[in-house]
Amino acid sequence: MTGAGDRILGLGLLVLAVAYGWAAQQWPEPFGGAEGVGPETFPTILSVVLVAGSLYLMIKPDPDAHWPVGKSLLELMISLVVLVVYTLLLEPLGFVISTTLAVGTLSWRMGGSPLRAFLTGLISAVVVFLLFNYGLDLSLPGGLLEVN
Repeated sequence: MTGAGDRILGLGLLVLAVAYGWAAQQWPEPFGGAEGVGPETFPTILSVVLVAGSLYLMIKPDPDAHWPVGKSLLELMISLVVLVVYTLLLEPLGFVISTTLAVGTLSWRMGGSPLRAFLTGLISAVVVFLLFNYGLDLSLPGGLLEVN
């Protein structure tokens, strides 16, 4: 049964994509009426891309796919844990601190020196924060750095 793992993964991703897209459509209409681009636009686009990718995995799986084992599997598990912890810390610590920690940890795990990895995390977090908060006028959680 070649490609069974890809088909199972594709099915799981398809369920996730449909649930994610449905949840994005449940957000309330923005103040002032419906707009062409609202808070649901980006998650909807992501869900459509994920649906396309999951269908591709199910229709045309890789017959020679090998699931990671050993150190590669461990690194994937560490990455998954980092991303889950990131989502849990995003509100209490704020975007800049939690993103610095997440990007820094992932960069370090990919082979960067700790100093450069966390410096990359800090710079990318600050740039994205400034872009969203001031360039796009979309607020990200300030957390511990929030000024009242």
